[in-house]
Amino acid sequence: MKPNDLEERLIQFSVNVILLYKGLDGSFTSEHLIKQLIRSATSAALKYGEARSGESDRDFLHKMKICLKELRECFINIKILRGADLVKNNVQLRNLDDRK
Repeated sequence: MKPNDLEERLIQFSVNVILLYKGLDGSFTSEHLIKQLIRSATSAALKYGEARSGESDRDFLHKMKICLKELRECFINIKILRGADLVKNNVQLRNLDDRK
């Protein structure tokens, strides 16, 4: 995968997470989780952009590790949202699991 392709996928993932907000049930729990999901998803995209301009190989790897940590957080958050059945629009939830 080319670096620009990964960047675009991370950006689209962030957009899909933001759009997921509209499909929530409106409870305190879903609000809490989606806000954290938005922070971690957008952070992963932004950190990847930072990593691409790393000052050294070590700096690049450090930033990519942070990006990966943010994506792992997203994955668990999505599993919680799905498991607790907090998302009304399952199409938007499936859009987050787009593994092309």
